[in-house]
Amino acid sequence: MANDEPSVGSSGGNPTVAALICAAGAGARTGFAEPKQYRDLGGGQPMLTETARVFLAHPRIAHLRIVIGEGQLGRYEEAIAPLRGSRKLGPPATGGATRQASVRAGLAALAGTPPDIVLIHDAARPFASAALIERAIEAAAATGGATPGAPVTDTICFVTDTGARGETLDRARARLLQTPQAFRYAELVAAHERAAAEGRDDFTDDGALFAWAGHEVAMFDGEARNVKLTTPDQFDDALLRRAGAAFLAQGDLRTGSGFDVHAFGPGDHVMLGGVRVPHEFGLVGHSDADVALHALTDAILGALADGDIGAHFPPSDPAWKGAASDQFMADAVRRVRAAGGAVAHLDLTIIGESPKIGPHREAIRTRIAEIAGMPLGRVAVKATTTERLGFAGRREGLAALASATIRLPFREGFEP
Repeated sequence: MANDEPSVGSSGGNPTVAALICAAGAGARTGFAEPKQYRDLGGGQPMLTETARVFLAHPRIAHLRIVIGEGQLGRYEEAIAPLRGSRKLGPPATGGATRQASVRAGLAALAGTPPDIVLIHDAARPFASAALIERAIEAAAATGGATPGAPVTDTICFVTDTGARGETLDRARARLLQTPQAFRYAELVAAHERAAAEGRDDFTDDGALFAWAGHEVAMFDGEARNVKLTTPDQFDDALLRRAGAAFLAQGDLRTGSGFDVHAFGPGDHVMLGGVRVPHEFGLVGHSDADVALHALTDAILGALADGDIGAHFPPSDPAWKGAASDQFMADAVRRVRAAGGAVAHLDLTIIGESPKIGPHREAIRTRIAEIAGMPLGRVAVKATTTERLGFAGRREGLAALASATIRLPFREGFEP
């Protein structure tokens, strides 16, 4: 992804992707005094904050819009305050009386810079994973419209008019429909416009509307943990513990370190952590010379025991001349995920007399979290000087030191 404002238009071979989060409901079924999307899930973070963070952190999501209810702007502003550093988050759209009307309002909000693919997600599903979002994008790109479905493990039956047990359903053919549902943007907009023109306002999910409009809706694997929080008992601590069980089960804990140096040269800015920072000099390098992302990339590759940045992106290759370094780090993260693992924590120290990092710290943290597809709370960014000693003290360049902690599943034959 480019380091300037994300584009949501066509990008040729790689489809641009936007996401809509539906957060306009009153949450009446929970019995809470406030809409459930603003209820604290623990640690002082509302559910909407956690849901939005997952999408903002995904490297393939270029833009996010949240659809809120009438009169909810104040609560919304409080919820998204920790996310304001993200350039992906656009202003909220105001929803309607039904979910269908709210989605249509969100789609209209994207019309100025229409994406190729749009993901529609419920604010009440805060446990969706980066892998689920990736599957949604790939399914929509391949088929035009797709919805996630989780296998049914309980026995399901109909209920008779008298309230007695009726016919038992074949659960092997049943799926629990989830979000994010994913579609080609233009086709979903056309389906919504047709439904509005014909007075159909009773669709409770976009897959049903898309199918009604004549499109085939593909299915892809959902996730058991991707539950929709609807009733009060679902907000208890046990559910939150279960949501993290898959992550904690990855018991092979590894750490890696990375270090990088670049000299100052002509220019009016430096790239640090994927953020353009104004400066009287630039940094010299084959790529964009982002010392922060280079150090982080090496730290992740080191934890994975998979070479270093030069092995995967050699400076002798003209393909990487002037390249944005976010793609190097994103590739390292992809390698961790391909091994069945996850990046658990990133710690970065930027070393130099100038520029001052403090004013840019949160933007750098946010951008690194976006590239890595991880929560902001798992990214640390610090800065220090060398007390005017050495090349950094003489303002000849910048250095960065990074560490990465990753979790991998234990492999057969490996003794923990």
